[in-house]
Amino acid sequence: MLRPLDIVVLLKLSLSKGDRPPYLKMANDLHLYPSEVYASIKRARASHFVQGPELKDRLNHSALLEFLLHGVRYSFPAERGALTRGVPTRYAASPLKQFIEPGNEPPPVWPYENGSVRGYSYAPLHKNVPEAALADQQLYELLALVDALRDGKARERELAVKELRKRLEVSSDVVSKP
Repeated sequence: MLRPLDIVVLLKLSLSKGDRPPYLKMANDLHLYPSEVYASIKRARASHFVQGPELKDRLNHSALLEFLLHGVRYSFPAERGALTRGVPTRYAASPLKQFIEPGNEPPPVWPYENGSVRGYSYAPLHKNVPEAALADQQLYELLALVDALRDGKARERELAVKELRKRLEVSSDVVSKP
């Protein structure tokens, strides 16, 4: 059974070209223990998101995109909270912030004591997401797009789908629209 952490690991894996990076490197990049990354990859293999050790744990991009488009919002629903300091996500972060004008309400943020923005608390897929995202802009953008799918309005979700298709390099005829 997948855990929210697995989505974070799979998104990081999507950024590597070719074979899976070593567990230790992925763990350091994500601020996790290597055993957590190993267990996550093992669950991803069982769920057919990763193609197994014989194929060097290559990511099945189309399966991941299909799950993100149709399952992530039901499997890992968003949890909103009170106002807090944190790291912007969803429409308040790149790449969606260039397309969506913020309204009068505070933006969604992952709670993080060193965050630069005050907004309403938006629980990340894993507690270490803010640190990992701030260290890797590409991962940050993927995580913000996934959050848009988890809890965004129709236009926000539509823009997130387009961006995720480009970033995961999956053609639109492979996976149907949400």
